[in-house]
Amino acid sequence: MGRQFFVGGNLKMNGTIKSVTDIIHNLNSASIDPKTEIVIAPSSLYLLLAREHLRKEIEVASQNVFDKPNGAFTGEVSAEQLKDSGIVWTLIGHSERRVIIGEDDTFIARKTKTALDTGLRVILCIGETLEQRESNKTIEVVESQLKAVAEETKDWSNIVIAYEPVWAIGTGKVASTEQAQEVHASIRKWLSSTISQEASDSTRIIYGGSVSDKNCKDLAKQKDIDGFLVGGASLKPAFVDIINSNV
Repeated sequence: MGRQFFVGGNLKMNGTIKSVTDIIHNLNSASIDPKTEIVIAPSSLYLLLAREHLRKEIEVASQNVFDKPNGAFTGEVSAEQLKDSGIVWTLIGHSERRVIIGEDDTFIARKTKTALDTGLRVILCIGETLEQRESNKTIEVVESQLKAVAEETKDWSNIVIAYEPVWAIGTGKVASTEQAQEVHASIRKWLSSTISQEASDSTRIIYGGSVSDKNCKDLAKQKDIDGFLVGGASLKPAFVDIINSNV
């Protein structure tokens, strides 16, 4: 059986009650591909709003989770709290948290293990900077990011890997179909040699980085691209076109 196409919408620190409700209404009323798994990640303040009003086949993800159980960790959200609230997915490792907040590979790996152990599913974000790409270190960087997680867990059945070249996020630049497919194929090869052939065959590897309704169809045709993690475009009605890009 083939890997189910997956589209995630990362709203980032955007939105109001009205605009998030409008996005929800647009998704609820849209004709969307029933074969595509869809997850949206609003700001934490709107997680319950989204879960209450979204059609049931669309899941909701947190943009962050902490690596410790409930306790004295001001400002953080635990995996237990998310699960208790019906939020079954979380983003982990997004470059904005790696770069701006300073989260390193080890911390991201611990967060991934905690989320998985609690019963959440994880969209694990990895990717290289422009400097690293220009130094021909792309594969080295993404494998190092994956290796940290592999040291914490061998079960990748509830992980979706999101390859997001940092230089393409929010810049309007996008990796060419050939560049994206090359990295995705390398990630799949790494899964085969490091985790298992089963993990390589079944783990979905999605692409993120200025994905739009203009470039999604060509990217979706690539053998090892199993969907998208969408940023800015998830705030627009054209997000539906991206969801339907594999039809």
